[in-house]
Amino acid sequence: MTLTLLLDLDDTLLHTNIDSFIPAYFQALSRELAPRVAPDQMLRALMSGTRDMMASEDFSRTLEEVFSAKFYPQINARREEISAAIENFYDHVFPTLNGVTAPKPEAKPFVEWALSQGMRVAIATDPLFPRKATHHRLRWAGFEPEQFEIVSSFEHFHFTKTHPAYYAEILGRMGWQEGPVLMAGNDLERDILPAKRLGLATYHVSDAPAPPSGFESLGWGSLSDLRRWLESADLSALTPNFKSVDAVLGILSATPAVFNGFSRDLDRSAWTHKPNADEWCLKEIICHLRDAEREVHHLQIELFEKREEPFIPRPDAGVWANERDYMREDCAAALAEFGAARRKTLDMLKTQKDWNRKARHAIFGPTNFLETVGFIAEHDRLHIHQGWRALKKA
Repeated sequence: MTLTLLLDLDDTLLHTNIDSFIPAYFQALSRELAPRVAPDQMLRALMSGTRDMMASEDFSRTLEEVFSAKFYPQINARREEISAAIENFYDHVFPTLNGVTAPKPEAKPFVEWALSQGMRVAIATDPLFPRKATHHRLRWAGFEPEQFEIVSSFEHFHFTKTHPAYYAEILGRMGWQEGPVLMAGNDLERDILPAKRLGLATYHVSDAPAPPSGFESLGWGSLSDLRRWLESADLSALTPNFKSVDAVLGILSATPAVFNGFSRDLDRSAWTHKPNADEWCLKEIICHLRDAEREVHHLQIELFEKREEPFIPRPDAGVWANERDYMREDCAAALAEFGAARRKTLDMLKTQKDWNRKARHAIFGPTNFLETVGFIAEHDRLHIHQGWRALKKA
């Protein structure tokens, strides 16, 4: 049984002391850009852009795009005018901030042990920083980015860690594998509670002698304690439960973001690569998701509005790929159309108050509104895994 282990970075694998590190980072960047941007103006723009990233629920824009839309207008500069200075900062100045941090002695032995056990390990750090900055911080902690299956940064992620959709996005980018998942981090508000809202098992990394009131049931302790905890744990007990409203909405929000991430800078030939002759390529998967969203899922949700205990049909959408000749479609356009259809779905769900309304499903029999929408999330995860496999074999 393979465990997927999501690890926070700052103050989990690396002593960072955010209260000291962030001011030092802001001041260093202000000095670097001072010839072009007044420091007080730059700081206001940086903080404003960061707030927008933290609030964003837009699966169609990466956090970098959200940040840029606020930051550059506020400093009255085009991105290309200062891009060289910013790149120089992250290449040569940012690395000097390592003195504000310190490696955690137990981090490297723990990660090496986890990898030796065949665990799938990802760095689930808040994607508020560029890739270069995150990679520097990993190296300060004693690691190389290539050791991990994925490292989240603002260039290719769409949500920050206060959103359950962040955790759905990182698991989606890893292919939505079956099996146990554990999120380990030091911050209750950003690492633990949102992950629990998605339905993940969690472990709070802390040197405190006991958990705070209300969190006694959590896994708790140092990274060394975590190794012992995992060695004695029943891994099947760490299997996620995606049955809650928060979990379902998190998955539905993340799915277009995952496919946007898959397709970003993708070679055109990979869109149509089939792992086997009888399997779908990424283009067919996206077209299928778009049509299922518009023609099946919207109808199912609307039936709950129109009828008491409705009958929920489930047409055979699996034949559409051939019948509709998806291979002739434009994949980028289909992805945008799927995103628009999913946005409508989420808008419809925002108005729902009674998620326990009963219905009868054509395949699954007696059901309710939450379970019906949960089937959509399961459908998403199935096809994300299918798309991930297709890309792995491309």
